[in-house]
Amino acid sequence: MKLTVVGCSGSFPSAESACSSYLVEADGFRLLLDMGNGALGELQRHCGLYDLDAIFLSHLHADHCIDMCAYFVARYYRHDGGRCDPIPVYGPEGTEHRLTTAYADTPSASSMSEVFDFHTVKPSTFDIGPFTVHTERVAHPVEAYGIRVEHGGRSLTYSGDTGISPALEELARDTDLFLCEAAFTHGKENIPDLHLNGREAGETARRAGARRLVLTHIPPWTDPQVNLVDARAVFDGPVELAAPRKSYDI
Repeated sequence: MKLTVVGCSGSFPSAESACSSYLVEADGFRLLLDMGNGALGELQRHCGLYDLDAIFLSHLHADHCIDMCAYFVARYYRHDGGRCDPIPVYGPEGTEHRLTTAYADTPSASSMSEVFDFHTVKPSTFDIGPFTVHTERVAHPVEAYGIRVEHGGRSLTYSGDTGISPALEELARDTDLFLCEAAFTHGKENIPDLHLNGREAGETARRAGARRLVLTHIPPWTDPQVNLVDARAVFDGPVELAAPRKSYDI
């Protein structure tokens, strides 16, 4: 598998990065995890507009899904070559309604489903192209899911947005790469069931036995170096900060 960070800023785009979006590739199949603010423009550095094969939305906060509205325009109003076949979109219950409401002026109430083939995510195991994926509900104010993507005996686990979550720890058990949010700063914010800080991300990785930790979803107002130091203090494996256009072979 190859993982490419399309965007990794939390809450809103930074001057350097779009919001959460991660491209996972194997066997010529392209799966996008989230499409937050600014992600669609950055995505085009890595693949064509119509080269994605499936999309997974961890939850329906704008910084993880709002560029799906722009992607709707690209797919629905495509003239050269005609409209694309609907692309599978996996998201929490109500994803189609959320995107239709956010766009606010679709030609009809069913226009989104003409270009997106919506599938409702629940805690489960299923296949997306060549990948076997496992999804679990994590701790966030809205329905939110972490995902484990497996291929060829290797695994990637993406936390989505979450506070401390035993389900996430199990999802990341012995994973090769743990892409984990670290939006908060240890000793500063303490809001249960919302986000992790760097230390908590490191502790989750340690308990899960993850082989590598990549911290992501760090908002522009949070010092990423503090979170990096905090994670390294409790996790002995390799730890680094996600950065746009960075790729990992898994």
